[in-house]
Amino acid sequence: MSAVLLRRLPAPCRLLAQALLSAGASGAQKVVVRLRAVNPLFSLSAFLQSLCEDEATLDEDTQELTTKPLVCLFSDAFKTDLLCFLHLVHSWAPRYSVLSLLHCLDQDKKRKPWIQTLIYQLHRDIGHVEHEEKSLLSSECVERLKGLCDRFKDPQATGGGWKDYLNEHRRELHADSEADSVQKKRKSEVLDQDMETDLNEPHTKRLKTDLPDIEKAEGEKVAEGEKVAVDEEAVDEEALQLYSGPERASQQKEPQEGPLSALPDNIKAAVPLLKELLESETEMETLCGILCLAETPEQMLPHFCRFLLALTPDLSHRAASIIIKNLLLGKVLSLTEPASRSLVTAVTSLCSQYPRPTCQALIEPVIKEGRTGSAQAELLCQLVKDCLEPHHRLLVFEMTLEVSWNESLLSVIHALLELKIELNEGLFSLFTKQLSSQSPHFSKSMKFSKMMLTVLTKFQCHVNAACHNTLSCCISYNETFLKKSLQGALKRITQ
Repeated sequence: MSAVLLRRLPAPCRLLAQALLSAGASGAQKVVVRLRAVNPLFSLSAFLQSLCEDEATLDEDTQELTTKPLVCLFSDAFKTDLLCFLHLVHSWAPRYSVLSLLHCLDQDKKRKPWIQTLIYQLHRDIGHVEHEEKSLLSSECVERLKGLCDRFKDPQATGGGWKDYLNEHRRELHADSEADSVQKKRKSEVLDQDMETDLNEPHTKRLKTDLPDIEKAEGEKVAEGEKVAVDEEAVDEEALQLYSGPERASQQKEPQEGPLSALPDNIKAAVPLLKELLESETEMETLCGILCLAETPEQMLPHFCRFLLALTPDLSHRAASIIIKNLLLGKVLSLTEPASRSLVTAVTSLCSQYPRPTCQALIEPVIKEGRTGSAQAELLCQLVKDCLEPHHRLLVFEMTLEVSWNESLLSVIHALLELKIELNEGLFSLFTKQLSSQSPHFSKSMKFSKMMLTVLTKFQCHVNAACHNTLSCCISYNETFLKKSLQGALKRITQ
């Protein structure tokens, strides 16, 4: 069915739809980046418009021929991946296109609750006012989460809270084990009675008829015994990990090397709860506050980040942004010397996996709060060069045009220009105006002069008559020994 529906889409859109079917949201995001690199005119608007076109189909209830939007004819798995994909890249598509698609999906009266929740989330992503205050969680789920958080507030308490909760579940586990033992004992007694009855029959008859059955029963009994032993071992390990707490577990079982082994005790004990709540965005801020993520020691950051990166599926954009903000922003803003190896590892690993959340939750606040010192600039330059894709670098460049510059921020801008980011005419014009307004403050700055020289040598094709006059004015303020080189580079563009 999917193959038939794919033929209704034009070639580039068909490729993107195929990526959603085979590789999910993250795979489709990579395909979009490659499609844009090959064809700059490619737009998600055309893809969404194709999915909204009416298609003739047979109504399952009335058995009558009718029309439905093409997107409604795809499987629920495709719709889920499509909504997750748009949750990641909604800023790349016009708002009206996303709203049109959501309107089409609303026509499907048999949609599953999870798809409905994703639709609500996408409404919130694009700023649809009607869905801003609507919670994605049911009232029952909210109450359960609040109850769990209340019990978790004091993990060091000797009684009450989590201890009572876990003891209660441990008693239930022991009760289930005792019930299983009684059931096994009864089965054994019945089997013994059957064997005693068989002994009263003639020997030859037993050999001819019942011996294969007895062997079969014994084989099944051995297999069942092995299975029960494995199940009991698995239950014991699970009980040890979930109900005995980290201290008792470490006494009875050798510690395993992994991302959880070096985490602080309060975060390690919260791993089951953390996994459950990571997709509950309305509770994320509360959870980060409870775990005191902002106070996590720097040497623990790589271990915690490895745990986050191992989660499947990936965190949503908003959840990743909240965690990055709480975990890393304070540490980066407070840097007065080059970042430690642990902090660099944590920031680069999360930025590679979640580049856009890192741009919005970490890089943007550092730039816009005017706290870009030399330590922050060094870290940002490393992220720009090693972790960000071209469209994310362009996003960071646009951030720098909205603030006043300092010597450290010039290093970041210069690094972006050295990578030859793709500037359109309007953005380059805005950049030259910013150069004009900032040049009087950096008349003796070598960093500013080198940045100007990069602009004149690598972006010559963008310099029109208006920009030429602006750049000439900028060079007139320059008082460094590079002034003649700048004038010569500008003159060569004119020729």
